[in-house]
Amino acid sequence: MRRKALTAILLLPMTLGSAAPVTEKKPVTDTYFGTAVRDDYRWLEDWNDPAVQAWSQAQSMEARETLDRLPHVAQIRQRVEQIATFRSPGYGSLTKRGATLFAIKNDPPKQQPFLVTLASPDDPASERVLVDPNAMDAKGSTAIDFYVPSLDGRLVAVSLSEGGSEAGGVRVYDVASGRRLADAVPRVNGGTAGGDLAWNADGSGFFYTRYPRSGERAAADLDFYQQVYFHKLGTATEADTYSIGKEFPRIAETTLDASDDGRFLLATVKNGDGGDAAQYLRSPSGSWAPVSDFADQAIEGRFGPDGALFLLSHKDAPRGKILRLPAGSADLSASTTVVAQSGAAIDDFRVTKGRIYVADLVGGPSQLRVMSHDGKIVATAGLLPVSSVSGLAAIGSDDVLFENQSYVEPSAWYRAGPDGKVARTGLVRMSPVSFSDTEVVVDSAVSRDGTRVPVTVLRRKGAPMDGSNPTLLYGYGGYAISQRPTYSAMRRVWIEQGGVYAVAALRGGGEFGEDWHRSGHLTRKQNVFDDFLACAQHLISAGYTRPAKLAIEGGSNGGLLMGAAFTQRPELFGAVVSHVGIYDMLRVELSANGEFNITEFGTVKDPAQFRALYAYSPYHHVSNGAYPPILFMTGANDPRVDPMQSRKMTARMQEATGGKQIVLLRTSSSSGHG
Repeated sequence: MRRKALTAILLLPMTLGSAAPVTEKKPVTDTYFGTAVRDDYRWLEDWNDPAVQAWSQAQSMEARETLDRLPHVAQIRQRVEQIATFRSPGYGSLTKRGATLFAIKNDPPKQQPFLVTLASPDDPASERVLVDPNAMDAKGSTAIDFYVPSLDGRLVAVSLSEGGSEAGGVRVYDVASGRRLADAVPRVNGGTAGGDLAWNADGSGFFYTRYPRSGERAAADLDFYQQVYFHKLGTATEADTYSIGKEFPRIAETTLDASDDGRFLLATVKNGDGGDAAQYLRSPSGSWAPVSDFADQAIEGRFGPDGALFLLSHKDAPRGKILRLPAGSADLSASTTVVAQSGAAIDDFRVTKGRIYVADLVGGPSQLRVMSHDGKIVATAGLLPVSSVSGLAAIGSDDVLFENQSYVEPSAWYRAGPDGKVARTGLVRMSPVSFSDTEVVVDSAVSRDGTRVPVTVLRRKGAPMDGSNPTLLYGYGGYAISQRPTYSAMRRVWIEQGGVYAVAALRGGGEFGEDWHRSGHLTRKQNVFDDFLACAQHLISAGYTRPAKLAIEGGSNGGLLMGAAFTQRPELFGAVVSHVGIYDMLRVELSANGEFNITEFGTVKDPAQFRALYAYSPYHHVSNGAYPPILFMTGANDPRVDPMQSRKMTARMQEATGGKQIVLLRTSSSSGHG
């Protein structure tokens, strides 16, 4: 029975009709470089229209009722709840300041992660809860965006936002007592450009990213023009002083990093979401100097213990190299290469007194190199097979902490020393399920242009290779975001019903460095879809599954991938699940966050980019006829992808299938992008 249960959820029967309301057409035509484009559902973009809200509510009700009617739903819910409520806390975002270790803890059934302190990663019993948004909001809709402790660990600044909006304001807490200070700084974090802050040397104040406040700019500009200000503790935020940012792009995304002694401050400014960055260095005198511009391709910076600046650069090194500038120097031409480009793609790094710890990606899985300051490899740390490294955090003089997990082993935090030896700490996540009967197969497919694309497969040992396995293929392919091995106990629900789970490492991601990313963005975006379709075809050809049993899933940029995949090859799939996706590529840049995506997707204002966008835009390539069952999901408060994208695509798909096939839209009224 269990084998049939989840199959019933994902591979919805084609004969079940949808009773969703018929959507009225109100045609609007736009012309781009002589090409007329008709849009029948433009009216669904206006969330302030009561008719749009009523339409959305009706769609959600129909989705809920349809899913509730499916066979074996009760058994599936019971199993999912059993796994989801298993009490095994997880820790992330570890930061050591002074003698205190800070961490974000996730502890179901609490709805939101919360901030804790620890005496040591080896002593979970020393944990003390410092900031718990669950205690602030009984609905569980207040979340921590980020936190930054002062350099001595005495104070901590926390950005909090509500309802998935990511529109966070900063509050300050005394670490010893947990007391909240009176300081409150609004509009520090946003769903568009994010946000950050960095403390000054003595903890008397902090620099922070600031969005325009009401009345300072036009309403349409309030999610743009991020700048850096300084807040002195105990003063009104209206008295905060400007530091830098008037010269930044409209779509700047800024992060801040202070040297260990607080003398130097680095601002890394991204030009939207496309991957280009520039750096600015603030000296002890208070003056700022440019270190690199976008053309220099230095994408990230870290201070060493002595104040030297280390930069991850892609200039003539698409898989990454690490440069070093002496303390206080903003002259990039005076930098030296301390870690040369290798065959792996540098993903992250940390600098300690005598070591550089470099986390690499090798097609998705990680490796961790321990290197001397002159770039010589001291050791390669031992990791779980086919696993990922994340959260590098320097502790002590020469040690780091890192999180390691695989597809079949839950995450744990480890300590690596200067000799490369690794020891597991007490921060270990347990699991209510076992994957001892599951094997991980590292495979690959060949894309249309001959590019070999990694696809990792999880299956029960001895699973038949006769095309009979229900298979779920996940993909993303954008923003240099890599598909790393991750553990999910919930996947067990799929595996134990005979399901096969596959993850594709598509171009557009960062699995093989910046060239891999660039070959899947702007006018080369079709490569991403070709890669995904090749992975789907490989799963069929290799005997894992067949089209009627192949489901696909993705979210956000991965939702765009879903739309492109099922409009280009609808016969290849048995079901589609698409979260918070982008489907109308000609209108996406008109949303607030859409402008930040121009450097990744392109703009309709450029003739070549318009042609590329229009050539694959899912909304514009829906043809009347048969499609696999589709479940769209979105959040009403999503600041990153406008929910209108899902509304319009749902309406067009329901029209195309004539109400004879499953096309569902579920909108969560209390969440955002995630």
